[in-house]
Amino acid sequence: MSASLAPECNEMKERYDSCFLKWYSEKFLRGNSSTDECEPLFKEYKTCLTKALKEREHAPQLNPSCQALLHFLTLGIFIAGYITARWDLVTRLYELAIFAWDHSVVSRAAKGFAILSVFFFLFIVPVERVAAREASLHPRSSEGGISAREQLRRRGIFWPSDAPRNNRPGSIVGWRNSDLDVFVVTVLEDVEPRNVENALRVGTLFRNCPHPMARIFQLCGRSSMHVLGTVNPTTRPSAFDPHRLVAYTDSPSHLPQVFCPNELRITVQVIMFNRPSPWRMQYMSLEPISLILVDQPPSSGRLPQDADAEDTNEGDATSKKSSLIEKLRLHTVLTHSPSPKELSLPLILNQINCSSEIAQLLYKNIHLIGVRQKRSLSVSEMVVESASTVWDYFVMALRHLVTIWVYPIITRIFVVGLICHRVVAEVVLQILEWRPHPGSAALKDVSATAQQVDIRLQQFCYWPIQYLTLRKRKDDWNSVTDSHPDYIRFYNSLWLVANDVIIGIALGSYIIDNASWVALQINRALSGWTVEGLQSMILWLMDWPAGLKLNNELAAFLGDLFLWVIDYWAGCITSLKPYLPQVIYFIGFSSFAGASMPISLFSDLLSLLTLHIYSFYIASARIFDWQLTIIMSLFHLFRGKKHNVLRNRIDSCDYDLDQLLLGTILFTLLFFLLPTVIVFYLTFASARMAIITLKASLDTLLACLNHFPLFALMLRVKDSRRLPGGIRFELRDTPSVSSLSLSPHDSPPTSYIVLKSVPLSLRAMFDQYFQLGQRIRKHYLSPSVIFCLATGQFVPPIHRKNLYSLQYSMLPAQRAGIVEVWTRLTEKSTKTTNGTVKVPNGTHARRVYRA
Repeated sequence: MSASLAPECNEMKERYDSCFLKWYSEKFLRGNSSTDECEPLFKEYKTCLTKALKEREHAPQLNPSCQALLHFLTLGIFIAGYITARWDLVTRLYELAIFAWDHSVVSRAAKGFAILSVFFFLFIVPVERVAAREASLHPRSSEGGISAREQLRRRGIFWPSDAPRNNRPGSIVGWRNSDLDVFVVTVLEDVEPRNVENALRVGTLFRNCPHPMARIFQLCGRSSMHVLGTVNPTTRPSAFDPHRLVAYTDSPSHLPQVFCPNELRITVQVIMFNRPSPWRMQYMSLEPISLILVDQPPSSGRLPQDADAEDTNEGDATSKKSSLIEKLRLHTVLTHSPSPKELSLPLILNQINCSSEIAQLLYKNIHLIGVRQKRSLSVSEMVVESASTVWDYFVMALRHLVTIWVYPIITRIFVVGLICHRVVAEVVLQILEWRPHPGSAALKDVSATAQQVDIRLQQFCYWPIQYLTLRKRKDDWNSVTDSHPDYIRFYNSLWLVANDVIIGIALGSYIIDNASWVALQINRALSGWTVEGLQSMILWLMDWPAGLKLNNELAAFLGDLFLWVIDYWAGCITSLKPYLPQVIYFIGFSSFAGASMPISLFSDLLSLLTLHIYSFYIASARIFDWQLTIIMSLFHLFRGKKHNVLRNRIDSCDYDLDQLLLGTILFTLLFFLLPTVIVFYLTFASARMAIITLKASLDTLLACLNHFPLFALMLRVKDSRRLPGGIRFELRDTPSVSSLSLSPHDSPPTSYIVLKSVPLSLRAMFDQYFQLGQRIRKHYLSPSVIFCLATGQFVPPIHRKNLYSLQYSMLPAQRAGIVEVWTRLTEKSTKTTNGTVKVPNGTHARRVYRA
């Protein structure tokens, strides 16, 4: 037990502790008592301790000066004792100080401190004072200051930057998204708002529209358009109307100024935007445009079904990454509920995309406002009036003959030709995709030429469907942007095929004109590298290469074995040598189908002509793997261990003396023969890796010819607004915006924001190539591949699914059948469209035609 703070109370504390321990262990823990029996002893001890502490407080104490002196004396004694104990450290510190003084370290440090002090007093202090003064002049109080989040909830006006900027009066027409947010489509000049409102209600401004207006209303999320207010009114408004916008565009900076008295304390945001041209296929989008076809999962039926473990691991990693991102979003610290303007941003972008086409229609019909139209002639009256000459009758008859008889016959013949081509293509595709059993590889998985033929035939089968999809654009407004990615993919594939054919024609002409010389060079290269070069390398390995002493008998045996196979292979190549010019002629003629065909043929030819190197690599790797496995087993034998195959672990084992002696002899033999096997294995493994690298380069070149985003890249240079990659808001600095007709008292605090379209980045355009490079790097530069090379295990080449998934990304998962293609090519559209036709005398008549 511990002693008390007051020595005179120790006896009382001991009595209380003994009583408490006895009561706690004998009665309380056993449940015999619930009251503290030692409480009187505790009160007695507490009274004694309280009295002793009070007497100690009234005892005489040292004055503060003596206490400080005592503290300094204690510190001095501590320092003196530390210096005595660490005298060597103090001596070195003294020498270091002398060295610093002799080499002007102290003076340079003083100069640096002086320079920093001068910089602080000349730059930092003035900037701090200026910032403090500006903060005092413009305080950010809760009444006057408005945060950026608050600004998004203020009155917002979307205003086209190409709207009229003169001082002529007019009416503002647009969409009313909410009580505070309006979208200005256009400004109709020199018309009364009342007449414009009536024309919008009746539909006069929507006459002669090429397509139903309900489609535009559906895209924009509103049922009707309204007159939002006036521009440059002749008389100043007497009162502020929150539902009627009054703006002035006669400012020197040509920015609209909104009428709103300052006493209302309303803040205005004017979001300026450049209207995209739908006729040039420009539009804005929140999400980047997709250059690949995303209507199917990555593992589609057109690719081999026996995907390797690398694809599975990549899919698992992608799913884990996406799930982790979703979890992180749930734990985001800085989160907020989206504002109504943020939620309506997709509809606002649709309104921006439709604004140009609507504005053109409104300007086209602006002359109809307030004017009563005369009754137009009927169709029969116009035809009778126009057909006044024999030549007009002849032209109309000829046009009728071509339209009704000639054009349908030509179209039907073309469709029948397409169907015949589709039937032949389907037969060839079935042959290329045929598998003997579900686990085996198809012909296109083995041959690069078959893979290239498969890609081209699938493109030819998909082009009619793409064309029919793009033709449907004519049945809808140009502002509908659903088919824009299909348009880019369709023409990009056409450009690539055209460029491939052009390059192939040039390459094929050169190969055909110089077939003998090309055959001679190929024969010389193959003989020099795959036959003669390999023979000289093996002979060098048989004779102590680089001074490395190998086992002569084993090296001679392996060398003679490989040389015999090379001699037999050289005889086969020699017998095929007379046919090489014909093969080159065939490759040259195949170039007229595109440069990708000779490249794929050369890739297959390379695989066939280096088949002996592949067999040498397999044999040497198998021998090295077996020998290394036996050496590891014998090494476990020395340690008294063995490998348990059933449980896949290392267990202890007792061996006899005969077993240990035999294991020692075998281990010694295999270990000393290992360098000879390693040398041959490294030689053929290096040759195999070189061939795989060359084939991967050829496959990458094929990917560039089949999938390079050439059309998208040209659009990116020519008109980047056709390739949207998102949007951004830029705050415009307009400190001197003032209107000539609007006083500062009637001009509210206005912020001008520019809404711009962000073009698609080059990184996003070439994202598929980055994925291809990442797959090749993961396959050939991964630790597993290095481990396989070090242990003699087989290193397979990268699966064609990983290489050609880039090229198949422009094709659908399931190609359309022959019946479906025939149905879509021959179907008749029942949709009627209102349009105009020009009759012979130059007037226009209304008619209803079938698309």
